[in-house]
Amino acid sequence: MSGERRHHSSRRRKKRILSRSTRAELQFPVSRVDRLLREGSNAHRMSWCTPIFFTGILEYLTANILDLAGKEAHDHHKVLITPEHVERAVDNSPLSYIFDDDIHPQVDGMPSPGK
Repeated sequence: MSGERRHHSSRRRKKRILSRSTRAELQFPVSRVDRLLREGSNAHRMSWCTPIFFTGILEYLTANILDLAGKEAHDHHKVLITPEHVERAVDNSPLSYIFDDDIHPQVDGMPSPGK
């Protein structure tokens, strides 16, 4: 039995590696959001908690939109949420300004830049 060690007390339990999403109790992947944010131009100005916070915001907005879409589907006596329900929920919610394409509306008296 030379070479065998039987020191049970020296064995350490391996610490289970937890993802940042698990530690933050989020469903969305923090590491993926971190990678996508760092691909941008302002990565050198980003702190370690920015992707966690941003992932939480994305998850919160998604949960609210899906909740509104579920209510919209329920109002139309449907069990499944369809893209039409999501679209109606976003259009009828206070969050609709986030998805507007026309951010800078034209004033009637102002000329357009191309003319």
